[in-house]
Amino acid sequence: MNGADLLCDTLLLNGVNICFANPGTSEMHFVAALDRKTDMRCVLGLSEAVVTGAADGYARMADKAAATLLHCGPGLANGLSNIHNARRARTPMVNIVGDHATYHLELDAPLTSDIEGLARAMSHWIGRVGHLRDIRKCTEAALLAAYATRGPSTLILPSDAAWGEVPLENISPIKRPEPPTVDPASLAACVRALRGGLNTAIFLSGQAVREKALIPAARISAATGAQLFSTSSGRYERGAGRIAVRSVPYSIDVALNVLKEIQVAICVGSGQPVGFFAYPGKPGTLLPKGCQIIQLAGHEHDLPQVLASLAEALGLSDKAPYVANTLRQDEIADPATNALTADTISIIVARRLPEQAIIIDESITSGGKYYALADMLPPHDLLPLTGGAIGIGIPLASGAAIAAPGRKVVALQADGSGMYTVQGLWTQAREKLNVLTIVYANRAYRILQGEMTNVGVKAYGVNARRMLELDEPRLDWCALARGMGVEAGRAQTALEFSRLFEAGLAANGPFLIEAVIE
Repeated sequence: MNGADLLCDTLLLNGVNICFANPGTSEMHFVAALDRKTDMRCVLGLSEAVVTGAADGYARMADKAAATLLHCGPGLANGLSNIHNARRARTPMVNIVGDHATYHLELDAPLTSDIEGLARAMSHWIGRVGHLRDIRKCTEAALLAAYATRGPSTLILPSDAAWGEVPLENISPIKRPEPPTVDPASLAACVRALRGGLNTAIFLSGQAVREKALIPAARISAATGAQLFSTSSGRYERGAGRIAVRSVPYSIDVALNVLKEIQVAICVGSGQPVGFFAYPGKPGTLLPKGCQIIQLAGHEHDLPQVLASLAEALGLSDKAPYVANTLRQDEIADPATNALTADTISIIVARRLPEQAIIIDESITSGGKYYALADMLPPHDLLPLTGGAIGIGIPLASGAAIAAPGRKVVALQADGSGMYTVQGLWTQAREKLNVLTIVYANRAYRILQGEMTNVGVKAYGVNARRMLELDEPRLDWCALARGMGVEAGRAQTALEFSRLFEAGLAANGPFLIEAVIE
């Protein structure tokens, strides 16, 4: 066997049985090894940002690492934006980056680059195979780091390590690292705060916004009056019968007003909430001055168990009462108008969303009423844009559909950011993925128009408008989708959208709706 065979075998033995890839010459021995490993599913993406975004979506839904295969430093660089989003989503991922043979590097061939330097900002772990005998050890270390830190690892594989012969060896699965125990002093501080009568909020993120963690959090809230908030997370479990948690608002002014009375903040997962950007004359942190901040646990902890331990420390049993959401989908009224707006789209989607659907949200400014209606929907999962690097929606939907083939994926996609990774539609067609994509065709970078106002620019001229508008020429999403093998239709009224949405739900494969909202 060669080094590439050993790397594949190590991945497979440890449960990594999918590789999202965009390979080049340096990775051809790895591609040949994949051909010999029939248990490994290989998914081709036509850009590296599709590859890394799809791996993120897969891992968020499968709760296990995916592998990517990227071509040298430039290939890694092309995929970095969605590795950044995966890092912010705390997604375990192993990025395998091919490189020149070790003896060829000194020649400074055209593709030679500082791969470690490129990977450093977006990876929790970086390793390079220096010798054939290091392949198994490096692969295991990459996996251990991805699970221990809940984030991306980057493993650099020189081509001579991939093609070099290695002896057959018996390898055993690694043991996943045990999560650290929660600090007793932090736990005691939380108990004192929750019993002290102060206005307390618990900020949840990561694994803490899954149903298993939300139930003890809801018991704590019911017993103490603490408010539950969520900050940016890779996957939320929402809908009727589940625990309703309020998201920290994106708008800094709204967030400051919502959080102004909080005296104690208990953080589970991420740290204290902060503004997405800085604005002139406004604070970066969202909690009021003097608020006590207690970091109970980080993402590396077992967050459901941490919250269960906090409930137990408060004397709450697993029979203690809590408030679950009692709203229902059939309580949502039909749209009051036939005009196609972000709000009417949200209402139609909400009224017809099937149970256990997966919603991908890169709607940016066009999300409409989804968040207001989410608790009335059937139980579903939400996978949002986490790191703010746009262009993840189509790939994220693709990976989620592969991880959960029996569930309908509904992608809420802004048109401007969708163009970053439109190639992902081709992957959806090739893999026959059950994805219904709704493109909000407002023909503008609407989020940036709003941000111009936020930084104090009240009016702008021709140059600024040309940076923020997408209507010269107008994008034809139906033509783009059909050109990549995806069935598509255009809606300009609520009635047209409703009919297309029903058709998309019934389709057993990818379907795209261009929803023209002005």
